Amino acid sequence: MKEGFVEVTGGRVWYQIHDEGQDNTPVIVIHGGPGSSHYSLQGLKKLAKQRPVIFYDQLGCGHSDRPEDQSLWQIDRFVEELGQLRDALSLEEIHILGHSWGTTLAAAYMLTKPSGVKSVIFSSSCLSAPLWAEDQERNRQKLPKSVQETLKRCEENGTTDSQEYRDATMEFNKQFVCRIDPWPEFLKKGAHMKNSEVYNIMWGPSEFHVTGNLKHFDCTSQLHEITVPTLYTCGRYDEATPESTKYFSSLTPNSRFHVFENSAHMPYLEEPEEFLSVINHFLKEVDR
Repeated sequence: MKEGFVEVTGGRVWYQIHDEGQDNTPVIVIHGGPGSSHYSLQGLKKLAKQRPVIFYDQLGCGHSDRPEDQSLWQIDRFVEELGQLRDALSLEEIHILGHSWGTTLAAAYMLTKPSGVKSVIFSSSCLSAPLWAEDQERNRQKLPKSVQETLKRCEENGTTDSQEYRDATMEFNKQFVCRIDPWPEFLKKGAHMKNSEVYNIMWGPSEFHVTGNLKHFDCTSQLHEITVPTLYTCGRYDEATPESTKYFSSLTPNSRFHVFENSAHMPYLEEPEEFLSVINHFLKEVDR
């Protein structure tokens, strides 16, 4: 394993490479958020039995610098950051695995037509913020009435920073983010790696209340431009719903679609062996 920092626009980003000497194309993992970190995805280092695995924390979170300049929190700068990281690490050929917001970033990056990307994995994708918002409205209606009323009242009153809203949000998360019960201590320990300011500016106060600068992001009309082998995955109970994920896949020419039947938004934690098996199989096929 090796790790270090790379200079990008706005500061330094931290990276970590797991390499067991396998001569296959490396995979770079793009974490969710915005403003989360590689922390919850670190189990994917097991992919290094087949190929080098590169993690990095996007600027503003995890082990990376946390500048106070709010103008940095734009998708175009994150796209630029990914290119700068590739250049610095001489990653001429790669696979990309993006999760959640990481799929938004991966899609935006792919639409710049970068060279050397052999495949893309969209894990629990968000490729249309308006469609995501519609899906979450339907998901909210599956919650107990009292939870729905609390969420609505806090959003209308501007009290989304209250404990009451956080508690109600956790009820949503238990259904559509991670269904492991009790909520894994592992995830709680990684809370300090997140940057809620970046999340709020770009997304909003919760997974299902989109108010940030990504509110109108929608690349569905351009998905036909992504022609490399592409894998879409999601959980059966995912906030990134199977219906929307299948729709994105139908718009992407060289793609396939897989649902993890016992997962929500974190199949890499909820069904880790199955997740690794599906990802490994896809990457091996592409390399062949």
